Amino acid sequence: MDITFTVEFYETEAGACPVREFLDKLKSTDPDDFASVVAGLAKLRIRLYHREPLAKALGDGLFEMRHVGKLNTRILWFFVRSRRIVAVHAIRNKGRAIPARDMQTARERMHDWLKREEQ
Repeated sequence: MDITFTVEFYETEAGACPVREFLDKLKSTDPDDFASVVAGLAKLRIRLYHREPLAKALGDGLFEMRHVGKLNTRILWFFVRSRRIVAVHAIRNKGRAIPARDMQTARERMHDWLKREEQ
């Protein structure tokens, strides 16, 4: 039996949940991609899938979950203690690389989550 993880979504101090908001919008605009992304998130619960083609390390403790559809949909996330994954950012883009501003947003949310979790 493979080790399982829980997948959580980052929330701002004000209670906003950017990844859930992204998924809600995706559900209404592209239901097929939404279903594939949700299935990918479910797979992330199983350690076996923490590698390509589903997941890839980005550096600085961040990883991406990739879904290739009409647009590449990516969920950026990191690991925390007790076999937890926290999804911090989601994007769709046509390019292969993740834009620097999106990487910065993901890093900031990860640091914010870690800072608040330690308190």
